[in-house]
Amino acid sequence: MSRKFPGGSLKFLAAKSPRNLRRHTAKVLLLDEIDGYEVGQEGDPIALAEMRTLTYRDRKIIAGSTPIFDFGPATRLFDKSDKRIFEVPCPSCDELSEIRWADIKWDEGKPETAHWVCPSNGCVIPENHKAEMVADGRWRATAPEVAGHAGFRINALVSPHFNARWGKLVAEFLEAKKSPETLQTFTNLVLGEPWKTETDDLDEHELFGRREPFGLKAIPAEVMFLTMGVDCQDDRLELVIMGHAKSDIYVLDHRVFYGPIDGESVWQDLDSLLRERWQHPGGGAIGIDSAAIDSGDGGHTDIVNAFTRTRFGRRVVSIKGLGGFSRPFLKRSGTKGQLLWLVGADAVKSQLFNRISRN
Repeated sequence: MSRKFPGGSLKFLAAKSPRNLRRHTAKVLLLDEIDGYEVGQEGDPIALAEMRTLTYRDRKIIAGSTPIFDFGPATRLFDKSDKRIFEVPCPSCDELSEIRWADIKWDEGKPETAHWVCPSNGCVIPENHKAEMVADGRWRATAPEVAGHAGFRINALVSPHFNARWGKLVAEFLEAKKSPETLQTFTNLVLGEPWKTETDDLDEHELFGRREPFGLKAIPAEVMFLTMGVDCQDDRLELVIMGHAKSDIYVLDHRVFYGPIDGESVWQDLDSLLRERWQHPGGGAIGIDSAAIDSGDGGHTDIVNAFTRTRFGRRVVSIKGLGGFSRPFLKRSGTKGQLLWLVGADAVKSQLFNRISRN
């Protein structure tokens, strides 16, 4: 879509259509919600869009986004900028400070008592001063040595909107912190901060030491059902069986069936395992409730689909992983006649690392 006006024109393009990006040039480029852009086969849409401004000596590129993860494009661009923060004057001591979540305090169990504690001198500032503080606020570059690249960081704590009252945000935080998923949403959307992934903090020896003696021969009593995930390689099938409780997931078994993937033996072994049942400490036996098999990018797709198609009634399905943090965790493919589920691999992996990082 485009609009022309005296002295120029405005064009709207979808980031998921790299072909459209290559067909246009622009002196001023506006990129919105860049942490949601997906890198496809044709490359990074941000880089592709920036290339379309090269012919203009006085080009201007403006990129904005709710930050999602600490390694996302929004965070990377901000880290390369002059890192401007919005500071407000304290009504008591006149010192300029950024209002950060760490300085919002409240009485236990009483979100309505939320107030700001000035980090410079510890002044206690009730919210009725927020409007005047924000009106007198100003931007300050924390990396002034960086020239030609301005970056701005701001959060909802300085918003004048009714639903951004400090007490209401505290109430939202107390509810959000009950799970990593909702806490991430609060961190991203309210605090304007990227969610810190825990992958770099994982210690394999510490993780190894946290093992517990459970498996298919010792299923934890709280496990309610079992699932299986299967990865396909040219010479084997590699699988994991997991037990699901109300709030925990147990890795109960890991197996490898060796053999050519286009042969019959590995699939016969897998089918036999899908039919097995194991004793549950609560009484009776349980089997695999559902299974997901990675159909890959083409080499094994037809073989996997042929296996899952005849077992769909037993909840054995084909899956395919897709990159990009804006992808939903799980979504059925829209291709007609295809029994395929699409998995947001990056988001799932990040949540997995965050979960296993918790003690």
